[in-house]
Amino acid sequence: MMAPWSNQTGGNGPRSSGNGGGPWGQGPRGSGPQPPDLEELLRRSQDRLRRVLPGGGGGGLNPAALFGIVIVVAALVVYYFFTFRVDASEVGVVTRFGEVNRIAQPGLNFRLPYPIEAVQTPQVLFERSTAVGFVPDERNTTQVIRDLPAESLMLTGDENIVDVDFIVNWQISSATNYLFNIQNPEGTVKAVAESAMREVVGRSNITPLLTQARQITQDEVQTLMQTTLDAYGAGIQITQVQLQKVDPPAEVIAAFRDVQAARADQERLQNEAQTYANRVIPGARGQVLQITESAIAYRDRVIADAQGQADRFTQVYEAYRLAPDVTRQRIYLETLAQIMASMQKVIIDENGMQQGVVPYLPLNELTRSTTPAQQQGAQR
Repeated sequence: MMAPWSNQTGGNGPRSSGNGGGPWGQGPRGSGPQPPDLEELLRRSQDRLRRVLPGGGGGGLNPAALFGIVIVVAALVVYYFFTFRVDASEVGVVTRFGEVNRIAQPGLNFRLPYPIEAVQTPQVLFERSTAVGFVPDERNTTQVIRDLPAESLMLTGDENIVDVDFIVNWQISSATNYLFNIQNPEGTVKAVAESAMREVVGRSNITPLLTQARQITQDEVQTLMQTTLDAYGAGIQITQVQLQKVDPPAEVIAAFRDVQAARADQERLQNEAQTYANRVIPGARGQVLQITESAIAYRDRVIADAQGQADRFTQVYEAYRLAPDVTRQRIYLETLAQIMASMQKVIIDENGMQQGVVPYLPLNELTRSTTPAQQQGAQR
């Protein structure tokens, strides 16, 4: 029994040899170039299939094997023309006749064959780096292979020239905007980065740029770049701006270093002077307060003493005016009491002298017993 594909009669009986017809018993009509012989094409295809399949020289294929082959071929065709794979770090942007149709997530996805639908898979989770002012090493982006003065030399706000090298790290935030709103993403990021850095440097002085304003400069450039790219609809997120080098031009770098050293010495001396002032001024202020308080206390004491003496004199006068003799006698006695209180006294009974008592006056003892203060007072 002959296999189905070995039958060359086209299913309509034996082929007529007189009309040169095809498998359906009809020959070419009209004149001009003739179409290819379908029967010959089928025969050649069957011969090739027999050669590649096991047992190809036998009397045909098992229908089950033929069905399996058809299934495998169909699966390969479907996989190649109707599916696509998206990696974990990518998203698939599917366009239908050039218009964005949908966004495909990571994994195996279905699509219509080209040119109906086309797929682009940008890496949205991959962080890219763009260097400005120098050509970086491919293995280490922070290593400089060659400087680009046309990009790195910038004019500051105080009309100085500074050499700035920096790196911009960025990634895709919107795959559709990234693919269709800008033509050259890498070049756009580099141009925007250089423009933003020139604007920030142009309104800054050189001294802060060389010293403490590096972080402020990086933040301002990042903000300005993000604003510009969002206005473009670029679909790009700036993650970081890193300044690699901020130096004066090589021709004047030695002079700038001398100036920086002099300014550092100036700041150091100013700090030392301020420290000394902070230590001395509070002490001086304390002494001023102490002297002021002492003067106020002395003034109050003298005034109070004078007021007390005046009041006492007034009271004595009033008493004297009322009783002159008694007051005079009292003043006399109080004065003698004050004088005699600080003196050594010898009392001699007059009655004893009248009875023949001879008084003994030890002058040496009296002289020895006097204090140095009393001797000085006696000498005066």
